[in-house]
Amino acid sequence: MEKSNNQKRYKMTLNRKFFLGFIRIHILHHASQEEIYGVQMMDELEKHGYDISPGTMYPILHSLENEGYLKSRKENVRGKIRRYYKITSKGKKILIQSRQKAAELTREVMN
Repeated sequence: MEKSNNQKRYKMTLNRKFFLGFIRIHILHHASQEEIYGVQMMDELEKHGYDISPGTMYPILHSLENEGYLKSRKENVRGKIRRYYKITSKGKKILIQSRQKAAELTREVMN
């Protein structure tokens, strides 16, 4: 049983490493279309088969903001403070570059 749990944890860690870049790009994509918030993005990513916890989502959002790709504002929603994020001009530039790189890599991998 313990070996099975270790294998599951290893697989989850490996998957997280591989897909973290995709998740960041996906967040930037949605933030380029409208303001986003953490739970909304966790729900969106779940539709695509990603199981993202708050302990993963919020550090990603904070790092994207600290790196200058997103900016946020706070709003009181039903007595709780919600942070909304939108893409910055720096974020738009990296999103364009990421789309180009993803398209190039996808063409190569799929052939």
